[in-house]
Amino acid sequence: MSAPATKTRPSSDHQQHQSVLRQIAELKTLGIVELKAKWRTLFGTEPPPYNRKFLESRLTYRIQELAYGGLKPETIRRLEQLGEELDGGRAEVRKRSANLLPIAGTRLLREWQGVEHTVTVTDKGFDYLGVPYTSLSAIARRITGTRWNGWTFFGLKNQRSKV
Repeated sequence: MSAPATKTRPSSDHQQHQSVLRQIAELKTLGIVELKAKWRTLFGTEPPPYNRKFLESRLTYRIQELAYGGLKPETIRRLEQLGEELDGGRAEVRKRSANLLPIAGTRLLREWQGVEHTVTVTDKGFDYLGVPYTSLSAIARRITGTRWNGWTFFGLKNQRSKV
């Protein structure tokens, strides 16, 4: 006959992990005002004017960072080194290339001949009617049947040229 099973208390690591999972799951239930308040609490700064998907992803990372620790100093140094190899250490190049596309998850709306068309910005470009595109101009051409500058067609030309 085997020994009776004994109840064991969950380890503090397990409890911490469950707490992190609960906090992350809770983000999906919060409204945008509550997400921004959570940002202020966790980062101690005003939230950026980005979409919900961005706020959720950064808050998810921050919750884990606070619970488990951030990147190791040698990892940070290596990432900085790789960044300098890509842009020669020039921050203005880094900022310019980061601002070329709207943030992933952004929806671009354009009415054309009485029909509203929605394009979603993705990590790799754009999605229109479930089809991936790397060019807004290709989407504008599909919609209109003629050549267009996609940035102009979707009203992004002025914002892009300010970068």
